[in-house]
Amino acid sequence: MDRLTEGEDCVLRQPLADESLSSFWVCCSCCVTHRNAVKLNFNVSWLCYGFSIMISTWVSVIVMLVAFVNGARNEDDIQPCAEVQTSSSVVPLGSPVTASCVIRDGCHLVIGQAVHIEWRLGDHSLPGSQVANESGRFSEVVIPSFNHTREFLTCCVRASPVQVVGGVEIRAGYPPEAPQNLSCQTNLTTPETLTCSWDPGQQETHLRTKYTLHIKIRDSNENHTYELLPGVHRYTIPRSGFVLFSDMEIYVKAVNELGEAASAPIILEPISAAKFDPPTIQKVQVVPKKYGCLKLSWSLSQQQVWMRDYRFNLEVQLKTADNSQRSEQPIMVSRVRPTRSVDQCRLLHGTQYLVQIRLRYQQGPWSEWSSSRSGVTLESAPTGRLDSWMKASGDHMHKQLNIHLFWKPSKQFRANAQNVSYIVSVKKVPGEKGKLCSTKGNYCTFKLPGKAKKVYLSAINAAGKSLPTEVRIYLPKASSVISDVTVLPHDDRSLLVQWRSLVSSSLTGFVVEWRPLLETDLSLTQFEITDRNQTQFLTTGSFEPYKPYGISVYPRFKDGIGLPQTVNAYSRQKAPSMVPEIQINKIWPSHIELTWEEMPLDQRNGIIQNYKIFYWDKKGPIKVVNADPEERRVVLKDLNAVSPYKAFMMVSTFGGSLNGSTIHFEIEAFDAIAVVMIVTVSGVGLSLLIIFIVITCFSNQQRLKGQFWPAVPDPANSSIRRWTSESTQDSHLSWDNEEPDPMYLSHLSFLDLPVKLSKEDDDPWLSNAEDTSDLGESICGSPFICGYSGSNSDSVPYATVIFSGPCNSPTPKEAHVYLRSESTQPLLETEESFSPKCYHNVARNRMPSDQCFFGPSHDCVPEKGADPGILWDDFPFLRALALNDTQND
Repeated sequence: MDRLTEGEDCVLRQPLADESLSSFWVCCSCCVTHRNAVKLNFNVSWLCYGFSIMISTWVSVIVMLVAFVNGARNEDDIQPCAEVQTSSSVVPLGSPVTASCVIRDGCHLVIGQAVHIEWRLGDHSLPGSQVANESGRFSEVVIPSFNHTREFLTCCVRASPVQVVGGVEIRAGYPPEAPQNLSCQTNLTTPETLTCSWDPGQQETHLRTKYTLHIKIRDSNENHTYELLPGVHRYTIPRSGFVLFSDMEIYVKAVNELGEAASAPIILEPISAAKFDPPTIQKVQVVPKKYGCLKLSWSLSQQQVWMRDYRFNLEVQLKTADNSQRSEQPIMVSRVRPTRSVDQCRLLHGTQYLVQIRLRYQQGPWSEWSSSRSGVTLESAPTGRLDSWMKASGDHMHKQLNIHLFWKPSKQFRANAQNVSYIVSVKKVPGEKGKLCSTKGNYCTFKLPGKAKKVYLSAINAAGKSLPTEVRIYLPKASSVISDVTVLPHDDRSLLVQWRSLVSSSLTGFVVEWRPLLETDLSLTQFEITDRNQTQFLTTGSFEPYKPYGISVYPRFKDGIGLPQTVNAYSRQKAPSMVPEIQINKIWPSHIELTWEEMPLDQRNGIIQNYKIFYWDKKGPIKVVNADPEERRVVLKDLNAVSPYKAFMMVSTFGGSLNGSTIHFEIEAFDAIAVVMIVTVSGVGLSLLIIFIVITCFSNQQRLKGQFWPAVPDPANSSIRRWTSESTQDSHLSWDNEEPDPMYLSHLSFLDLPVKLSKEDDDPWLSNAEDTSDLGESICGSPFICGYSGSNSDSVPYATVIFSGPCNSPTPKEAHVYLRSESTQPLLETEESFSPKCYHNVARNRMPSDQCFFGPSHDCVPEKGADPGILWDDFPFLRALALNDTQND
């Protein structure tokens, strides 16, 4: 051990590998080591040798003398300044540790002064007990619980500065645990080996632990021990260290400085611990005349075919090709040789199966599964019934219904063949007559015959046909008891459908229908029938994330199918794939209307929750407006004029949001020039309209005057006042020879009657009211009748005379029908016509006699035997009409 030079401070160093930790010393500087002395001697000798050549002999003598003096020192003078001892340098973790420190009398650090000893564990000070003796150079320390896995305990002398005079390293840990789960596996491939592995235990020892593997072959009494590298818990034994068909005892031993432990020994035959290669299925065949049976032929791998005469345990895994059914547990086949085939029965008829097998020898490990081979069992007629769901549309009143029929296999249905078709017929026994449709799918659409109340669904394969499933036709009803349909994602492959329903005595159940909205193929429609008390259903199937599905709930009644409630649903949602482009629809002085197109269904990736429009200008903050997803429009109000704006849209679903591109727009200020131009154009147009109206009024002055200010005759100035009573005294006037007195009439109207009037005929007024005209409007005033005088005249008649013949015909012998107005006021053309009444005439004998025209009345009945010739003498007004008739002739 090296000493330090005189006056050099004491330092702590690591112990050498071959040093005992209990005898590790750290010494203070007190002398020159022997090794340094020898080195100095060697150097001085060479110096003397050089000088002996160059200088005198006496220098050589002096150097030899110095070397002799230094060589007189020996290693007995090398002594430590202090000695530290402990109970053990390796202790269990958490156990107490006791240490002592003794300072040598010759230590120059304590010569002539009081000694104060301190203990340190790493960087922390420990309280020590100093033994009361004359020198005071002995101290002990007790650590009640050593919780460090490795640390230095040092003894120091209190000086300026504090000097370390001794120390020792203490390590702590745990004894090893017994190795657990020892197992060995034989590898039969080239090269053949036996590999054993184990678990070292749950607890870390914190000490170096050595593992050894011990093997004893019982038949040959051979023992083998294999040492492992630290930290390795697995070892592979070569082929020379074991025998395949001989029992071996194997165990593992663990050793460290605190103790040792061994695992429980295992006894095994290496061949029984061999993991074989996956076997090979040669072929899968049908067992003749056995329904639901397959025969498997198999073999070992090429490297292990030498064991073909040994018996193995097999496991057979079967599943249908469409993966609709799979055996819950593999089928165990015990003690079978590779040279013999294996039969598997109780399988579905006419079904394609995929077969896999694996094997092991005795209780050894299972091999990996073999590759799959397929086989088909014998076919038989379909069995069981089909679950069906029917929807009707069309006019059921006229018996023109379109039926959409869907079906699926029930739990009891077995197709018993790979190729199955379905027939829908109105007859129970399917045939060409009455067949509505035939398909290999799961749905059919057809027109229902008029009197059909039910149809029959049958499955047919090459081996036969199933019993028909009766499907009753339910008509659609305009009633619904379902409300509040909600769909919640249950997981990636299922949706939970919930609904509410009203209580109805005729309700028999519900039908839940779902289909992908992005597909038009009706064969993808799925359904499930529930009872009337059920208000939720978990739909399962191949739901794709981010794809929309339409889910409908139909109520089923005793006499029909009610109206459904339909919602869209997603198994998983995310942000939309695109944002529609914003378009400017209208611009006002202070607000603007923005619109956008509807998003494509395949781009939504979820249910659209809202559209948000963010807009801002250079001065103001960002504003947000929410838009209704159904309207797809929004109006931005209170915008500043002549201030450029920016805006973009954010579309949100339950799975995220996406922002669209930014648009720019600007609200134009109020333009005075445009307003002046609009007012000017409007004024010019209004002026032209007024000028046109004035010109029109002047050009049609007379017509307008007659329309707004009609000419009303004045009875006081009428020529009728010149009529004298003497005119009634002249009788038997001769119309051909005598000129009548001039009569002045305000208006004459002529009526052309289609039939000849007679006393025996009915009243023409009452029988044909359409042939008489109102007062002031001539029925004879037609352009096809002579002497036309229409309703545009300026005068209004006071009486109407009805002739029985045309205007230009000779004077009839029958009396004219005369109607007199009893009104005392001036008549206007717009007045309504009135019913005729009896006209009172003065008879020739001055006795009043009533003449009744145009039909009977309550107070006047015309006399049948009156002479018509007397009428002209009694009416001077009518006598004037005779003149007109003479002129016409």
